[in-house]
Amino acid sequence: MDAIAKIELRTRTRALIRSVSPEDRRGFSERLQQGMLAQEIWSRARSVLLFSPLPDEPDISTLIEAAWRVAKTLVLPQTNPATGGYTAAIVPNREALHVGRFGVLEPVAGCPVIPLNQLDLVLVPGVAFDSSGGRLGRGMGFYDRLLAEVRGHKCGVAYDLQIVPSVPVESHDVRVDSILTPTRWQLCSRPA
Repeated sequence: MDAIAKIELRTRTRALIRSVSPEDRRGFSERLQQGMLAQEIWSRARSVLLFSPLPDEPDISTLIEAAWRVAKTLVLPQTNPATGGYTAAIVPNREALHVGRFGVLEPVAGCPVIPLNQLDLVLVPGVAFDSSGGRLGRGMGFYDRLLAEVRGHKCGVAYDLQIVPSVPVESHDVRVDSILTPTRWQLCSRPA
């Protein structure tokens, strides 16, 4: 059953992530961000949805600053109290951020919501990814619901140890188009 396989993969991968030292995490995150800045997809994107990382996720805060520097429309997930899920809100500057529901930065109330189909690039966190774009999230479905409406490029962001041979995928799971790690940029091949 896919649900059991997901739980097992989530448990194994989280243990691997916990074994990475803080110094290595910083180095991996720096290389990952440099890799994104070198990609044509980043250069072309006018509107980007990034994420404020949880402690076990790659730190992409430099990309937030980079987006503001080059006048991209910077968007972050914002908790929607009515649904318990996420909306996507434009963040014009650092003052428009506050610590949100999961202890990470998110847009303050009043930031304009942007339709998800207007995003050019979305960086997506996850617990594990595979080469066909399979993504294993944290198990609550927040990102799958958000990504279902995105028409732009969806890029999974992970440490190399989070890339696995196969992620169990169910009908509601949304695949990513590419994966960025500290050592590579990989376009995903769709399963036949």
